[in-house]
Amino acid sequence: MTELRSRGASPDLTERAELVVAELAANAVLHGRVPGRCFRLRLVLDPAADRLRIEVSDARADLRPLPRPTDAASDPLSTTGRGLTLVASLTDHWECVPYPPSGKTVRADLHGPVA
Repeated sequence: MTELRSRGASPDLTERAELVVAELAANAVLHGRVPGRCFRLRLVLDPAADRLRIEVSDARADLRPLPRPTDAASDPLSTTGRGLTLVASLTDHWECVPYPPSGKTVRADLHGPVA
């Protein structure tokens, strides 16, 4: 994230980006891995739009990410299952799109001051 800071991204934007990248990369490793294939991380900083787009692609199109519902029945002490809820709360928009030929890309947009 040093590169983002050097390009004028605000501390708030870089801190949120660190958390989102960590969560999406961890999900790609845990849930999107196919033997012999890795995941792809792409960051696109658009100063004109004050936007950072984070894209994490993996080889498992069959496993699409869905945030788990937060309800009283869920275990409040569980250490898993909250990652996409965190991503949703830290980003301005996120979505999952196909990554041909057989994968998926999770995109997350963060808006904030970029010089």
